[in-house]
Amino acid sequence: MGKKQEKRFDIGTSASEPTTVDLRGRQSVRATFRLSEACIDAISILSAQLGIKQKSVFDHLMEDAQVLNNVARELENTEFDRHERIQKTFVVSRRSLSFLDMISRRHNAPRDALVEYSVRRLLPIIANERKKHEKRKELLVEISNHFAKGDRLLSKAEEMLGADDPIVNKLETAIAAYKNALDGIASFIERGKIIEEFQL
Repeated sequence: MGKKQEKRFDIGTSASEPTTVDLRGRQSVRATFRLSEACIDAISILSAQLGIKQKSVFDHLMEDAQVLNNVARELENTEFDRHERIQKTFVVSRRSLSFLDMISRRHNAPRDALVEYSVRRLLPIIANERKKHEKRKELLVEISNHFAKGDRLLSKAEEMLGADDPIVNKLETAIAAYKNALDGIASFIERGKIIEEFQL
């Protein structure tokens, strides 16, 4: 029998191998912008409603160089109103900040304006989330009523069978899990209330 040939892999030529530059680009850095209150609220809303970090919102906006270039071109003949802006520091990836700085210099467009106008592209998502928020509030009322019925059923079962009955114990476990879910849903909707007053 011949010797088995040992498979060799050249790790230096793998097309999917992350480079040092790639990894450093994912590092988190802090960047300060002067943005409108509405823009800051929009970033907060997207983060809360979609369950993602604000850094991910910036990555989505800034790492598409083509879209960012288009936004910068639109700004070339637009005067950016710097009044009533709020200074705010965000955590972003090094790569996103690098793209933003590069395109800002290339088109001589204010970095703050690029962020502001890029965030505006996400307003349709916020509009859709606002509709969902209203539907979630309606469902919360039904869920709360359903829980109340279950809680009354548990009390009835305890009266009929006693607190130590196996059926009562299983029902109690189910109601406790339901309560945890209800609290989580209510908390999520409460955090999303900022979307109700947001002016699209």
